[in-house]
Order: sequence, then structure tokens, then C-alpha cells
Amino acid sequence: MSIFARVAALGLAALLSMTAVAAAQGYPNRPIRLIVTFPPGGSTDLLARAMQPYLEKALGQPIVVENRPGAGGDIGVDAVAKATPDGYTIGIGAAGALAVNVSLKDKMPYNVQKDLAPITLLTAIPFVMVSGPGFSGKTLADVVKLAKEDANKLTIGHGGNGTAMHLSSELFNHLAGVKIPLVPYKGSGPATQDVVAGHIPLAIVDIPSSQAMIKDGKIKALAVSSRERDSHVPDAPTFIEAGIPDYESIGWFGLIAPAGTPPDIIKKLNEVFVAAMNDPTVKERIHQGGAVARPTTPEEFAAFIKKETDKWASVIKAAGVKVTN
Repeated sequence: MSIFARVAALGLAALLSMTAVAAAQGYPNRPIRLIVTFPPGGSTDLLARAMQPYLEKALGQPIVVENRPGAGGDIGVDAVAKATPDGYTIGIGAAGALAVNVSLKDKMPYNVQKDLAPITLLTAIPFVMVSGPGFSGKTLADVVKLAKEDANKLTIGHGGNGTAMHLSSELFNHLAGVKIPLVPYKGSGPATQDVVAGHIPLAIVDIPSSQAMIKDGKIKALAVSSRERDSHVPDAPTFIEAGIPDYESIGWFGLIAPAGTPPDIIKKLNEVFVAAMNDPTVKERIHQGGAVARPTTPEEFAAFIKKETDKWASVIKAAGVKVTN
């Protein structure tokens, strides 16, 4: 390359850098598109709409929520990955699309590490193992004891193959050293109903779909999957407290932008979304949806995604789980 070409290249780089800085300083000056990777009415959509009023006031611009469901969240995340990296298209991705699907599927349309910029973890949603009238025991220790005697006398229902609840069930089998047969359902609701009816003795489901039945005494919460007890089911011990060391499995949602989004914009979005997560009104709406606010720095969120990706890759490999693209 000639000296003139090098000078021209350096000049172009400097111009692009100044343009990015100028864009960040005036950000935002138009509506922001917030892609939600699941259908209207689901946990991700409720999270977005809980934050929407606060965000619009804080940023001074409309937040346009756009639902882009499909492929376990991959379609919506891919739309974010391929958007212009200017801060005007961001998205809420879940654990599956950001950390799990890469190990479940043969091919992914994007690379999380290369194509996305983490902004903040938003919320965590624990799962709960429940038992019904078909189960003779009273505790998680009873589950392990009975499974070691004859695992085929038990079954664990879950919310569907490849879901976080499925992987939570596989993780339990792995860490407890048992092989209880797993039964997939089309969501937490049907699995919970079958436990209530006594068709299956156990299930690992989300808290929103089971909380009312736990409260009414129709089913029993044996353990929650987070490291700390959950205020939605305060009497249920964690899996760790109940005798399964190192067990932790949570559903989670986080905010992402396309890779290459200017650092100043990432910083501003992080500050505003973290403030939203700490707002009492937003926190209460999140809690009502069965989740817990868990805001982080961009760096902490990136490290969290990496940790979750490695963890579930190991569980998926050990269990031999695969999902067809």
C-alpha cells in the first residue's frame, strides 16, 4: 500500500470514528425499535411492556416494541444481529437463543460472540420441581432415594424438548446421579395440570403456571432452581439446600444490540435499562410476572453468557440432547 493510500485509509478511519462519536452524543433523536423474540403476552413481551413507559420518559423517544417470534428466539435475535449498529434497533433475548441453542442445533444463523453486543442482563426466572398426589414422598431427598431404587417408577414432566425446563430436568438427573424418565409437554401449563391430576408424579415447571396450585395445596413445591429461595414460593428450599450441590438453573432475559454499536450508546442504554430495573413500579410488575430483576454491566452480562453457554453445552453433551433445526 502506498503512503497516499495509507493516509487516505487513516483519514477514513478517523472520519468514521468522529461520525460514531457524534451519533452517540446526539443519541437518541428518533424512535428506538425494541425487538421481542417471543409472541405477545409471553414473559419477554410482558417484560418489555413493563419497562416501556419508564424508558420512553428517560430517553425522550418512543420505544416501539416489535414481536419477532420463532425458532426458540433465534429469529428475533438474528434480526438484531443483522441490524444497523446505531442503537436504534435493540432486542431482548432469552437464555435459549443467547446461550443454549448453539449446543442444541446443528446450525445457527448468527454468532453470539461475534455478531452481538451484550448490554445488560434483565431478569431471571427460577423453575420449581413440583409433586402431586401420585408421588409417595415429601421431599427432594425422597425423589433421589426412590429413583435410585427404581428410576422407572417415576417420571418428570417438563415444558417441551429443548426448553430450559427440559434442560433443568436433565441437569437434575446428572447431578443427582439418577436416570428418571422425562416426559415433554407443550408448555408448563399442561405439565402442571397432569401433576395435579396425578397422571405424572413430578414436573419441573415455571413458577407463574404453578404458583396458584402450590398455594392452594393441590401440588407441593419440592425445590426451586435458583441459588437463593424465591419469594413467590418462600417455603420451598433450593435444590442446593435440598441436597443437590451446585444445582442452579434459571430462565433469563437480557438486552442486546448489534456488534459494532458505539460504546457510548451501549453505556447509555445500560444506564437507562439498569435504572428501569431498579424502579419500584417496574420491579413490582416484573415480580408479578414471576421473575426477579437482575441488572448488570455489559461486561458482567458478556461473562454470564459465556458461563451459561459452557455450562449447558456440557449438560447437553452428557444427556445427548438434540433439536432439529
